[in-house]
Amino acid sequence: MTVATGVGSYPGEDFDETLRLVLGELPDLPHLPELPARGPAATMTGRGLAVVAELGADLQPAGWRLTGSGPGLDHRRARSLLAQDLDALEERAEGLTGAFKIQVAGPWTLAATVERPRGDKVLGDRGARRELAQALAEGLRTHVADVRRRLPGVDRLVVQVDEPALAAVLDGRVPTASGFHQHRSVAHPEASAALEWVLEAAAEEGAEPWVHTCAPGTPLGLLRGAGARGLSVDLAVLSAADHDTLGEALERGETVALGVVPATDPAQDPTDAEVTESVLRWLDMLGLDPHEVGERLVLTPACGLAGATPGWVRRALPLLRAAAGHL
Repeated sequence: MTVATGVGSYPGEDFDETLRLVLGELPDLPHLPELPARGPAATMTGRGLAVVAELGADLQPAGWRLTGSGPGLDHRRARSLLAQDLDALEERAEGLTGAFKIQVAGPWTLAATVERPRGDKVLGDRGARRELAQALAEGLRTHVADVRRRLPGVDRLVVQVDEPALAAVLDGRVPTASGFHQHRSVAHPEASAALEWVLEAAAEEGAEPWVHTCAPGTPLGLLRGAGARGLSVDLAVLSAADHDTLGEALERGETVALGVVPATDPAQDPTDAEVTESVLRWLDMLGLDPHEVGERLVLTPACGLAGATPGWVRRALPLLRAAAGHL
């Protein structure tokens, strides 16, 4: 059957309460919440660096920067915060069976948001971005194994690699530190190779690798070619080519997580019937039967919910679950 899940982020700073909400409202595919309001250690980049193996980082006024040596205080804090969240998950989700999802920033989003030791983005140095991607892949292996140990009853572990910056990386739209120029675009083969290292690391640990992006213009075929077995996208920004790629993915037994409710408070709440109808129209356009796609189709918010109010979050998750049930 079609199920519902979250993209990853939520508002507020109360992890335990958010985890309780996720486990209660998204029982078929719960996930590890991210609460960026807790500070830099809890943002997508901080969370990603907490997973990275071997490389050290610290926090500068301009943001996260690799140190060229050991982890700085804030990097250690990011790792400690992730460990605390996993401890809370292990306690609250004791006995959990079925499926579970974790998220991690992808190699190109990290390269576009983390600086080299001497400044400017990792993206500007081919060797540095290769090293960062490989360190992420190695750290992800350990992270997946740790989650599996903590959730022994879970037989389907999804690893969602978040790549909101990938389209800008490929198009040469990531600004340099000065802000007057942009970093050169990265060729598709190199972008695919770095993603492949990370997705393959997840798959080799027995997890199901997905890639999430809510940025328009991301080449979904590149993600599939790199090894993504699930694509998480925002329905509202899809192009004609995207529709074709997603339809092919569903036909080949891969997962599509479709963002169908707003990521921030709407002027008027949609009903579960309206959400269901929008998905049915999309499937009809692709020539697919909702009964045939089954659990390969997942409903999500359009993007992370960190910018939403807690009230909308409490309405959006049941709305997704109800629409998934109708399908």
